[in-house]
Amino acid sequence: MGIGSQEQTAFAFEGSIKEFLPIAISNVFLTLVTLGIYRFWATTRERTYLWSRTRFIDDRFEWTGTAVELLFGFLIVLAVFGLPFLFLNLLIQGLVFRGQGTLIASLGGIIYIALIYLSGVAIFRGQRYRLSRTYWHGIHGGTDQGGWRYGWSWIWKTVVAYLCVALLFPWSMTSLWKERWKAMSFGSHTFHSAPQWGSLMGRYLMAYLMPIGFLIALAIIAVPIVMLNNSGGNPAAMGLTLFAFVIAFYILLPLAALIYYAAYMREVIDTLSISTLEFEFTAKFGDWFKLYLGNTGIAALALIPAMVVASSFGLLAQFADVKPDENALTSNPFAYVALLAVFIIPLSLIGPFLRYRKWRFMVSHLEAGGEVNLETLLQSQTREVKQGEGLLDAFDLGAM
Repeated sequence: MGIGSQEQTAFAFEGSIKEFLPIAISNVFLTLVTLGIYRFWATTRERTYLWSRTRFIDDRFEWTGTAVELLFGFLIVLAVFGLPFLFLNLLIQGLVFRGQGTLIASLGGIIYIALIYLSGVAIFRGQRYRLSRTYWHGIHGGTDQGGWRYGWSWIWKTVVAYLCVALLFPWSMTSLWKERWKAMSFGSHTFHSAPQWGSLMGRYLMAYLMPIGFLIALAIIAVPIVMLNNSGGNPAAMGLTLFAFVIAFYILLPLAALIYYAAYMREVIDTLSISTLEFEFTAKFGDWFKLYLGNTGIAALALIPAMVVASSFGLLAQFADVKPDENALTSNPFAYVALLAVFIIPLSLIGPFLRYRKWRFMVSHLEAGGEVNLETLLQSQTREVKQGEGLLDAFDLGAM
């Protein structure tokens, strides 16, 4: 599916891991030696590379965001939201000693609602910032909305989904996606989104009912095994059965969720358009499975050497005798810091490569059809945001 009469794909990622490798390694090294301060510059370097290697029709994207904007956004969130939450946390601890249970529950509810609200605002403002800093043919996107109204939509639609025994999450997710994208524009054109949540219910119900089915099956199988064990049977049989159920639960349940998520991404992107351009997402469950299977393999390659190093130097054994009421950091600070370093360094190294794989995956399966008229696209009239996605970074929410 190309643009107009073109047979080539509209989107293409033209980067390579060989090019990305020096950027990723240097970013991780500088972030670690600066105790995380360099991560704003690391994020900017990473995005600059990924955007510059992503082609749409006849031109590549350009990332114009700066590390100072990301740092500024972080400091704003720290001052405006971080300090009040820290104060509330100290206040709750003081109320615990006074036995003010009702007041603690009320403050806890307020904090929980505030976190839900800010999560929605963070996603909206993060998308707004990224569109405003994404250029193509000198044209950028964005919105003049601040996302504060979207935060209230995020709250009530999430609450409704939960009140219906979590059965309306497909409606909540598609509705919020639609509301968010319809507020965005690129150039002089506004995005249009019309996903239908009804088509997702079948896959969602499969993921929803699978834990219940597991519990029922476990009860049916476990009861006779327990009776057999009490009558002198083999206790190892029950242990093996429970172990098999646990393994199956943690494998099949994520797979069922992935089947739903793959359908969700196709639905929301396939119904997204702007002017005469219509988008399509071709990734199916098998493609997502390969992506996450590869990511799991990369994580294992990082964790296995870390476990070997930790075991070889006896770092794990240092905490074998730590009592429940003791603090591992105070009992053996050197071993604690060494153990953290052994795991943090390899896990930090795989982070950029997982993001690289995800970006390449999304671009490779993204397609568009229609016509592009640069004269009518013009330049965006929305203002450019001067601070980065501090809230999105604070809540650690994904880019897509």
